[in-house]
Amino acid sequence: MITLLSRPGCHLCDEARSVIAAVAGELGVPWAERDVTASPEDLREYGDMVPVTFIDGVQHDFWRVDERRLREALRA
Repeated sequence: MITLLSRPGCHLCDEARSVIAAVAGELGVPWAERDVTASPEDLREYGDMVPVTFIDGVQHDFWRVDERRLREALRA
């Protein structure tokens, strides 16, 4: 399971969403998106790092999503 932590109006989040949707769709991996501004705890911990990508609840990346790296992590 991939989780994308994003914020409204974030262009890097738009790019990350696009990469995640493509890779997850190709590999049949579920994914979800969570708005960092909806949780004071998320905002405090990750506010300066969005977009943040988690795989099975473990932080994988932040700021940018590298398609090759994401694909490799999901296949491992």
